Amino acid sequence: MKCEICKKQIAETFLKKLVGTYIYDAKHKKRNVCFECQSHFKNDKAKMLETM
Repeated sequence: MKCEICKKQIAETFLKKLVGTYIYDAKHKKRNVCFECQSHFKNDKAKMLETM
């Protein structure tokens, strides 16, 4: 899967889980965010959704 912010490929564990997180937008659509973008935006959901 790709990060919705930076468009880089997100690594997965052997159980096919993302090394990152999911955030939900206003329409309850699941968005993928990589670890680097999470740390860049300091886990601020509002700022991450603005950049998408």
